[in-house]
Amino acid sequence: MSPQTFLATNTREALRQVKAALGETAIILSNRKVGDQVEIIATHQDVLTALGSGGATSSLPNRNLTAPAPTAVGPSGVAAMRSGRIGTGAASAESLSVEGTLAPELWREMRAMQQNLLQEIAALKAQQPAPAPTRQGRILRSLVKAGFSQGLAEQVLEHMPQQAGLDWVVRVLGNNLRVVQGDQEIVERGGVYALVGPTGVGKTTTTAKLAARAVVRYGAARVGLISTDSYRVGAFEQLRIYGKMLGIDVQTVRDGADLHNTLASMRQHHLILIDTMGVGQRDERVQEQAALLEQAGAKRLLLLNATSNLHTLEDVVRIYRSTGVSACIPTKLDEAVSMGALLDVVIRHKLIMSYMANGQRVPEDLHEADRTWLLHATFNSLETAGHVAAERLELPQSQQVSHAL
Repeated sequence: MSPQTFLATNTREALRQVKAALGETAIILSNRKVGDQVEIIATHQDVLTALGSGGATSSLPNRNLTAPAPTAVGPSGVAAMRSGRIGTGAASAESLSVEGTLAPELWREMRAMQQNLLQEIAALKAQQPAPAPTRQGRILRSLVKAGFSQGLAEQVLEHMPQQAGLDWVVRVLGNNLRVVQGDQEIVERGGVYALVGPTGVGKTTTTAKLAARAVVRYGAARVGLISTDSYRVGAFEQLRIYGKMLGIDVQTVRDGADLHNTLASMRQHHLILIDTMGVGQRDERVQEQAALLEQAGAKRLLLLNATSNLHTLEDVVRIYRSTGVSACIPTKLDEAVSMGALLDVVIRHKLIMSYMANGQRVPEDLHEADRTWLLHATFNSLETAGHVAAERLELPQSQQVSHAL
């Protein structure tokens, strides 16, 4: 098959013509500008195959060759000549030598031109503007921007009706966010509750806030405070100060037996709150602490730092969830820019949220969980997140590279 010439106003149109005429396996022989048009010379894959296997080359452009018999073409013909099986004289041998040498050269040239053209096509594609995102694409980006994991976002969007929007997604998230009235489930019902979680999450302050809510309803004599934190300097002293403000005597325990005896002495109390030692989720003492509280019959409330990123919260919940946590209380909501990561782990791990804390004041900064407020605050944070992203894009290129390294 002879090479064919294709002319078009741009490379994309010329390539479309090549594909239509010769198929996906067409071989590009040349690509150049002719006036204000693009000229591409291409041929069928069979020509390239013939070159590599010893086929004729008389149809190639710009090659004035005298084609010998088909059996003496290409590298196989040269090998035959050198072995003495073809003895047609000096002129014949020279023709075969030239033919065999040019065939591999043409093969390499055409492969190089093909690779160059592919690179040019890739460069053209890179310059094309990205297609406008679909409605689902825009919502997916908004969810990830708010801190939700892509996995949860995609799972929600998988079931989104065609004409639905972000409001529908917010309703679905709200329906899957499990909350209870903390005062009814904890303060009114009473019992023994231990507040657990990593160091610095606000366990001691939250313990005091809960105790204050109970004192208002039942009086200081019906509320007990226990501290198991004998490691952190000043931990017991901090809780003792809160207890003194509330009129509650605070007890400290060091081991399981001590805890058992202390709880026995408080059996007439309506609500007993245990402030535990802060233990990182990867610390082996997490399981030791869980065993101690399990033996004491204490229900566990997991405190989650709302300022933590998704990966950290996932790790905390995954490990503490296995120790028998009954509910959670997010803290530091006043410091968090976005709460999508917090809601993500609570929804996926089916945790029950009883309270939420947004400051250090006792007892004012503890509130019963409110899913409407949480969702509203989460999606209102998108504007702030967008501002931060824009500032990053304005950084000089050299700073971006050094920061990435």
